[in-house]
Amino acid sequence: MSNTQDLLNRAKEVLTPNYARQGVVMTRGEGAYVWDTDGKKYLDLFAGFGGGVLGHAHPALVQALTDQAKRLWHVGNSFYNEGQIELAERLNKFAFKGMAFFCHGGADANETAVKLARLRGAQHSPKRWKIVTLHKSFHGRTLAMIAATGNPKVREGFDPTVPGFTNVEPGNFDALVAAIDDETAGVMFEPLQGEGGVNPYPPEYPARVRRLCDERGLTLIFDEVWTGCGRTGRWFGHQHYSGPDAKPVLPDIMTLGKAIGGGVPVGVMFARPEVGSLLTAGKHGSTIGGNAIGMAVARTVFDVIERERLVEHAATLGEHAMARLRNEKSIAPKVQEFRGRGLFMGVELHAAPDKFMEKALARGVIINLTQTKVIRIAPPINISRAELDAGIDAVIDVIRQC
Repeated sequence: MSNTQDLLNRAKEVLTPNYARQGVVMTRGEGAYVWDTDGKKYLDLFAGFGGGVLGHAHPALVQALTDQAKRLWHVGNSFYNEGQIELAERLNKFAFKGMAFFCHGGADANETAVKLARLRGAQHSPKRWKIVTLHKSFHGRTLAMIAATGNPKVREGFDPTVPGFTNVEPGNFDALVAAIDDETAGVMFEPLQGEGGVNPYPPEYPARVRRLCDERGLTLIFDEVWTGCGRTGRWFGHQHYSGPDAKPVLPDIMTLGKAIGGGVPVGVMFARPEVGSLLTAGKHGSTIGGNAIGMAVARTVFDVIERERLVEHAATLGEHAMARLRNEKSIAPKVQEFRGRGLFMGVELHAAPDKFMEKALARGVIINLTQTKVIRIAPPINISRAELDAGIDAVIDVIRQC
């Protein structure tokens, strides 16, 4: 086996430098742990940007992938495959009544959602095509989705941006109302902002937006790429919100990625039937989207989460971890705010830490830093309490060093 430095040297010659990678080469994983080429063991508290929702090499996912690979890999969407139907049925069971379109990941799903909102908007006069999103949002890195994303840094060097997107202050309902005109087709936001720093909204905000969309005939899109599949302590992030009548706040379209494939590339655009039915033949497609292997794994992700009661597990462990962090007096002077839901937590520091990732890796944990000073903690949702406690001990140590 090649040594680490040799692999790093080779990587620099053949891989684009678009990721802020650490000088570590991972070689295997099991459960909540990964090992590098030097044999060092790390507790994974970030789950591959949320994709590894059930950790590494989960036996049920390995079995589902292996069994499916022996039967059928991919036949293209000129035909049905059973896994697509079964996964869509699970979405109907755990989310709301709807129709699914399968693709490769979250950005693909968001592109599909925006196209569908425009299709729906084209039924009006004047034609509706604009989408309102939020500052500090993140919706992907395609040309359209960097325009949708409310972070100017992701757009640097790519002007002119795709027209039709307006960003407003998160949680500011009046600003949202002011941004809507006769050409607005929809509103898109994350139930809990991820890349923006694990940012919540005022509790009444989603219900007010839902009501506004109903009044104006707009399509409401919830980007659940980070918050789907049990991470927040509910099956989906929007299920934390309800209106004055106690009814849940439901979107017209929900998008999924990351966790739904358990680490295998899967994206989903899931829409209410009256909206999804507008996506007729020839309007959109995805060559590998909905392939049999991805569907088998994604279906099993839902089955494991349900069988092992991991939604409840994520809620309980998240409360425990957040309480530990909030009650740790030794880090209180360095912390501006703790926030999050379930096993998706953010710790905002007063100042940007120096060499934070290096210090975390040296301590044997994988965590993430976003917005220069927000620590994001998002472990596999089947992590044990003892493993999470060990991880929180390490996070506290790293914050003390900052």
